[in-house]
Amino acid sequence: MVQRYSGSGERLPKLDRLGGVTWERTKRKVRRAMRDMAEELLHLYAARKASSGHAFSPDTPWQREFEDAFPYEETPDQQRAIAEVKSDMESPLPMDRLLCGDVGFGKTEVALRAAFKAVMEGKQVAVLVPTTVLTTQHLATFRERFAGFPARVEMLSRFRTVAEQRGVAKDLEAGKVDVIIGTHRLLSKDVGFKDLGLLVVDEEQRFGVAAKERIKHLKKNVDVLAMSATPIPRTLQLSLAGIRDLSVIETPPKNRLAIQTHIIPFRAGVIATSIRNEMKRGGQVYFVHNRVESIASMAALLRRLAPEARIAVAHGQMGEKDLERTMLSFLQGEHDVLLSTTIIENGLDIPRVNTILVNRADRFGLSQLYQLRGRVGRSDRRAYAYLLVPPRTALTPVARKRLKSLQEFSDLGSGFRIAAMDLEIRGAGNFLGAEQHGHIAAVGFETYSRLLERTVQELKGETVLPEVRTALNLKLDVRIPDEYLPDFNQRLSLYKSISSAQDREELERIQSETRDKYGKIPPQGERLFTLAGLKLLAERLRVASVDYTQERVLVRFAPDSPVPPQRLIEMVARSRGASLSPEGVLRFPVGVREEDRVNAVREFLKALL
Repeated sequence: MVQRYSGSGERLPKLDRLGGVTWERTKRKVRRAMRDMAEELLHLYAARKASSGHAFSPDTPWQREFEDAFPYEETPDQQRAIAEVKSDMESPLPMDRLLCGDVGFGKTEVALRAAFKAVMEGKQVAVLVPTTVLTTQHLATFRERFAGFPARVEMLSRFRTVAEQRGVAKDLEAGKVDVIIGTHRLLSKDVGFKDLGLLVVDEEQRFGVAAKERIKHLKKNVDVLAMSATPIPRTLQLSLAGIRDLSVIETPPKNRLAIQTHIIPFRAGVIATSIRNEMKRGGQVYFVHNRVESIASMAALLRRLAPEARIAVAHGQMGEKDLERTMLSFLQGEHDVLLSTTIIENGLDIPRVNTILVNRADRFGLSQLYQLRGRVGRSDRRAYAYLLVPPRTALTPVARKRLKSLQEFSDLGSGFRIAAMDLEIRGAGNFLGAEQHGHIAAVGFETYSRLLERTVQELKGETVLPEVRTALNLKLDVRIPDEYLPDFNQRLSLYKSISSAQDREELERIQSETRDKYGKIPPQGERLFTLAGLKLLAERLRVASVDYTQERVLVRFAPDSPVPPQRLIEMVARSRGASLSPEGVLRFPVGVREEDRVNAVREFLKALL
């Protein structure tokens, strides 16, 4: 079977000779490495399942009061994630769940509810975040939500004096602090807990090796909720089923408006107007300029264009304390415009910032542009993204295509899916470790996921049957007509989605999305979905092939098909004109019309289930 190659995009894949030994050797090497990784994951998983944690009680009236104070309506994905986290916490086994969701899709609220549940049972909660500025932001969020309840929320960071830090650490060890928020400072040896019950880790992949080892030590017998804004592709979710508990939030919050994206030449008038318009509605602006050597002259230009705007500058070559002070003052509304490099890509959640301008947007990758655009539009207010580019003639074809994609996929749901596609390799690398990133690049993402799924099944002692891909040839006109979907790449992507569907539910979702996006599906397209459904049925029964010839259907079964021979003999006896050859090939007559063929095969396969 031919699979699409999804690589890291860092270099072109090396091609091997068809039928040669190099490809098989590469797959064997990848299989050995993923076996080691999967064994370690399974060992950790088994060790946690064998240990006993704290089984939290069901929700109390206070818990319901706390949740009712949430000012927004939970999305279905959020509700599912909350239910999964609570179920884990109420189990005597320690929780180890990864929560994935786009920035601003409501992961923090899931963590808040878990934290409240732990605190109300006398347990302490540690919230580990990658940057000091995020520590301050989380502190404000937690204190606001916990106000009115008997809980003390503190933080440990460099923004506190040494004496203050020492006092907080002492109270934490004495059990006087219920929720502690901090960076890797929380992992220091001088920080101890009286009774830690829940560890929340925000963007775990952004911590170093030493920090991760300390996190592993903290995890023993403690419930752990890790959060990530990097999308984890569905194929990888399926591959890791049973060795890592995973919750995914893909639906955007209600009333969240899509970001209006404009690709425009660099024009002083447009820049000045966009800054002033945002300031008029009490908002703030990000201006991304990714050249440190010329950022000062860009700041001077912006001050000339909008002299009334308070402009702050931030970049990675500043001293750490200066950078944090600048980011914090912008967070507190002391500046109108933050002129920065891409350091804001994984930055703050500031609902007031609803305009972003990206200079020389043609120099960025699609995933980076998507992440930058995601910095705005975090409230129910319309947000704007201006991608500033040189004149059209100076753009490369690749840059034009990339920018057009971002403009077209401004819809919230589809935007997340496009980013998930583009971030496949980076997301998988973060999730599985840097070494696995190289192996994914060697064989492509889809082949890697398939090999990983089979490796996990083998290690868990499950029976791994050889793959059966049913060959269906009913001589039907099944295709997506060019006039229905003119873009070749979109047609190819839809074909791939249909052929990769794992079950009937997923196939129906793809069919529904296709209708929503492109309108009523023509008959040939509907037959393609019908045929894909038949193929799923046939593969469950391990049918090798279904062929139509001379008003008869021929069905061949794989040697390990679960269908008992006696069942086939009984069906032949009941069906006029049906026969079963000594080789196990079943033949039965069907009508000439296409619908007759489809219905006959469907009824036959259903009867065998």
